Amino acid sequence: MQTALRTSLPETELASRASFAPAARVVREERQERQVQTSGLPLSIRGLRKSYGDNEVLRGIDLHIPAGQFVAIVGKSGCGKSTLLRLIAGLEKIDAGSISFGDAAVKPEDIRVMFQEPRLLPWAPVLSNVEVGLGRDRSSSDADARAEKALAEVGLTDKRDQWPSVLSGGQKQRVALARALVSNPRVLAFDEPLGALDALTRISMQRLLERVWRDQGFTAILVTHDVAEAVALADRVLVIDEGRIAHDVTVNLARPRERGSAELAGLEGSILSHLLSADDRT
Repeated sequence: MQTALRTSLPETELASRASFAPAARVVREERQERQVQTSGLPLSIRGLRKSYGDNEVLRGIDLHIPAGQFVAIVGKSGCGKSTLLRLIAGLEKIDAGSISFGDAAVKPEDIRVMFQEPRLLPWAPVLSNVEVGLGRDRSSSDADARAEKALAEVGLTDKRDQWPSVLSGGQKQRVALARALVSNPRVLAFDEPLGALDALTRISMQRLLERVWRDQGFTAILVTHDVAEAVALADRVLVIDEGRIAHDVTVNLARPRERGSAELAGLEGSILSHLLSADDRT
């Protein structure tokens, strides 16, 4: 279990761990149970760097994520959080350093990404959109059954024959989630998938993300601008500042978490204070 803050900044720039975890309760039994059930992959990053022209976005990221952990990444716009996610997913090439997933042989379908935009095919019904996530297995005899199972996971079985154009924003994101789940990924990366949803739909989707993560045991990496969302969902919250991991905050709170509780509010306030202080320095 993570018990300390990890950082790539000088020790004098670290906030104390106590300021990030007021009244946090350790839930060892729950965490041990999840470790036994996990199907996720561990993730190790060493000396990761990425630049676009003269702009160095990531400046030597070192990070380890145990299999099955839920990690959220927060930071101001342009700090490199989405770039980090895209490098983990293999969507961009790294400039220096390494990314590894333990000793397992990783297949393309083991790592999936869910974006803010659903990116559904407008000319295909919902079930066919979900089957796209099967990749090479899309022509298999059980493709329909697997897609229907994924739709059931997100509560959209009755929409299997609908066109994307008639779905609400929340329903489209549920289809996108089903498409990501259908291949039984071992790492699922979320790039602000709920950012365009209204408040109530967003809370409903947060609960859905947590449920499927707990049910399937994949390693989850969530990029979000919403600090409240990060502390509500994650085991750890990484704060990225100027291309480095400035703070690594462990969230030792029981699940399901009570939104609006003093414990969550304390963690959220501490992380927001750091983010605001980073803005003041720019």
